[in-house]
Parts: sequence; structure tokens; C-alpha cells
Amino acid sequence: MLYKRFIKRTMDILLAGTVFLCLSPVLVLVMLLIVAVSGKNPFFVQVRPGKRGKPFRIIKLKTMLDLRDGNGVLLPDERRLTPLGKFIRKTSLDELPQLLNVVRGEMSLIGPRPLLMEYLELYNDFQARRHEVRPGITGWAQVNGRNAIGWDERFALDVWYVDHLSAGLDLRIVWMTVWKVGSSKGVNQQGQATVAYFRGNGHKQEVL
Repeated sequence: MLYKRFIKRTMDILLAGTVFLCLSPVLVLVMLLIVAVSGKNPFFVQVRPGKRGKPFRIIKLKTMLDLRDGNGVLLPDERRLTPLGKFIRKTSLDELPQLLNVVRGEMSLIGPRPLLMEYLELYNDFQARRHEVRPGITGWAQVNGRNAIGWDERFALDVWYVDHLSAGLDLRIVWMTVWKVGSSKGVNQQGQATVAYFRGNGHKQEVL
């Protein structure tokens, strides 16, 4: 498919670069606010799996403090999430630095969200298919529930996107994303400050 092989990547570079330049003043302002609140580096950098599970370093804005207990273990998300962090997550401003990941070819504007490296060995064959395409800043699962839906449904939506990827679908996701960000729906799972940890499917299977 011409769009999947060539046009999508070209559009990613052009759109991500343009949006990053246009929103850079907003990004700088939010960075300064984070530093003022936490007094530390405003960026959250973590290794995530990309296309075919290849690791890359994702860049986000910090929304939580690095608070730990007496044993050095991070406190639960609800204890570390700041009021500013809640606003940043609600408005999806924490995702802005990922535009650089898109320009570098590690991500796409549209695709399954990049999750944690340790999830790779927990996926079954069906769920692992979400890595057949580049991960995205927003995606089909994001606009159909975001963090409020369960893992099984999220993975099913991700794989559905892989099987139905097209210019029309990506355009639909863009418009739905704008609406979702404006409504702030699905920012967290019920009873969770962010999203519950994926525990697997009752058996482990290595993803190559």
C-alpha cells in the first residue's frame, strides 16, 4: 500500500516538524512550570518498544514527582502526580516532545501507543501484532477509550488498526483526538491515578 509504505512517513515528518515549531513556545512555558514545581529536569525519558519491538528512548514531559519510600521504591502514582501534572496529562501536553521521536522515525503521529519493555514477554501472538507498525502519539485505542478501557480491548483495537491502516482512518483518528483532548475523557482507568499495570494473559510468550 502506497500510503502505508511511503506517504504516511512523509506526512509524519512534515506535520510533526511543523507542529513542533508552532507549539515550541507552549512547550517551553510548560517546561518552565514543571521546573518551578519540581526543581528538576522537566523531561521524562524511558526506553520503550517500537516497530518490531525495537527499543527506543521516548521523550515526555514529567507529570509526577520522583518520590520514594524508605526502601527506595517509587510511591504509587496517585502520591506522585502533581496538580500541574494532572492538568498536563488532561490536556495531553506531556506528549509534545514525542514529536521529536516522530521526526527521528521512532514513532508515527498515529499508531498503537508505545507501552513498557517488560510487557513484550507477556503478549500472546495476537497482542504482539501491535508492533507490526510504528507506535504513535495517538491511535485507534486512544480515541476509543484512552486509558479508561481494559487491556484486552485496548490490544484488540491496536491490532484492528494494524489490519485497517489507511489515510482515511488516520484522518478520522486525528479529528477524534482533537475532540478527545478537548473533552479530557479517558485520561485514567477507573480507580487508578493513571493506568493499571498489565499482568499478562496467564502465560508468557517471548516476542521476537
